Amino acid sequence: MSSTATDPAADAPAPGTSTHDVPVRPGRFLARAAGGAAGLTVVAALLGLVRDQAVARLFGASHASDAFLIAWTVPEMAATLLIEDGMALLLVPAFSLALTRRAAGGHTQDPVRVLIADTLPRLFAALACAGGLLIWGAPWAVGILAPGLDDPRLAVDCTRLTAVTVLTFGITGYFSAALRAHGRFLGPAGVYIAYNIGIIGMTLALHSVWGVRAAAAGVAVGSLLMILTLLPAFVRLVPGRRGKAAVRERGSGSALLGATVLAPVVLFVVSRQSQVFVERFLASSLPDGAISHLNYAQKVAQLPMVLSMMICTVTFPVVARAMAAGDREGARRRVERDLALAGTVVLLGTAMVLGCAPRIVEVLFQRGAFDAADTAATAGVMRVYALGLLGHTLVGGLCRPFFSAGRPTWYPLGAMGAGLLVTTAAGALLTGPFGVNGIAAANAVGISTAALLMLLGLGRRAVAVRTGAVALSLARPAAAAAVAAAAGRLATDLVPGPLPGLAAGCLAVPAAFLLAGFVLRMPEAVHLPALIRRRFPHGR
Repeated sequence: MSSTATDPAADAPAPGTSTHDVPVRPGRFLARAAGGAAGLTVVAALLGLVRDQAVARLFGASHASDAFLIAWTVPEMAATLLIEDGMALLLVPAFSLALTRRAAGGHTQDPVRVLIADTLPRLFAALACAGGLLIWGAPWAVGILAPGLDDPRLAVDCTRLTAVTVLTFGITGYFSAALRAHGRFLGPAGVYIAYNIGIIGMTLALHSVWGVRAAAAGVAVGSLLMILTLLPAFVRLVPGRRGKAAVRERGSGSALLGATVLAPVVLFVVSRQSQVFVERFLASSLPDGAISHLNYAQKVAQLPMVLSMMICTVTFPVVARAMAAGDREGARRRVERDLALAGTVVLLGTAMVLGCAPRIVEVLFQRGAFDAADTAATAGVMRVYALGLLGHTLVGGLCRPFFSAGRPTWYPLGAMGAGLLVTTAAGALLTGPFGVNGIAAANAVGISTAALLMLLGLGRRAVAVRTGAVALSLARPAAAAAVAAAAGRLATDLVPGPLPGLAAGCLAVPAAFLLAGFVLRMPEAVHLPALIRRRFPHGR
């Protein structure tokens, strides 16, 4: 948190600065922003489940669904690199620096406008070329991603349709980073609602004509809807032209996008997403449906991680501005609080997945071509995969302070590379005897290794967090999650029927988590009654 957080006078805008460029009091503002963004994320996640249900019902776990999911690797990588981690890690600090310089004044050109004029056209051209190359080279891409496919033609067709996301996701990510740096979080959180609506609509409308290619076309249409969702807000954000055309100005923020800063961020994100490549490479040699079982398990199990990451996403601009202002102590406090809260949220979700996985899959997917055998296989993978959710959340949360200072740092790439090596080696050893469960276990071990290395290196290289304090803040919710998972599993086994059993588990898990947390003196559980009384005082 920046030093202005404790100074009431610091909330006043600087001369010549618009009020929407200056954060309001971080505590209340960030809570509202995180709550609103989390609400939209939940809606998008529910639509994502509807999307996956549609694909599962129409195509089951088959060669067609596997072909689509191989093509799905393109938007998965593009989303991570261009919307979430990569673009955000590069552009939020750049826009934060530009906003800080705007507030300081004394510039002949608006630093924000200079940054946009200097970066957006070049980004558009580069991504358009990259997307065109991927369309042309789709057969080679599929051969690398899934060499075990007997007939890759359907996967190639789907990959060519999804390749448009290289451009559309890049523009969406640019708009999202700019809006987040300005304290606008609802629009970026809502883009996946438009995205999933596009996929669902195209799949349901055209599956009888195009087969699974309709879902791939929906990816392209949905990605265009994402841009249209953010375009009005971004246009209003861009300051009006002042005098001559914008020119490159020293310190505008574009220096933070140079090759020495760009390379470690891009390579880190690629290495992180490469875990998916390893998983699908290994699963392509297993019987048909293995890639689908892994995908459905990941999609559901990752929901708690997505919600927990909203905390770090909303506070990332705060950390970036604190680092730009030299407030290292404020940044440390903010990062420690974020890791503790995000870890608690994802551990509660982990308990839900471990306790209720079979009922969750049965309620969400078991219909049409997706049968009871698919449910059992997917639920087993989901439980194993959930063991790495805390590691995924910590990697996502820890990479932000590493890159928030806007200077070159290769340590996150080294940590992620080590985790990827562990994933690859463990996957090669475990896939044969354990199938997709072995792939999921390798993922959990690899990402947890990367998270541990990043936590140990953060204090010496970026923000001086107290490693012991962070570990202690996560140990108690981890113990509470183990108790809650056992309670959820017992409840789902005792109550007959898919929906009633899932409802019983959904009640038992959070109740057991809070009770165990209270016994263990977990701060979130201990202070919850006081927070409720403060929010809803008696008699109101």
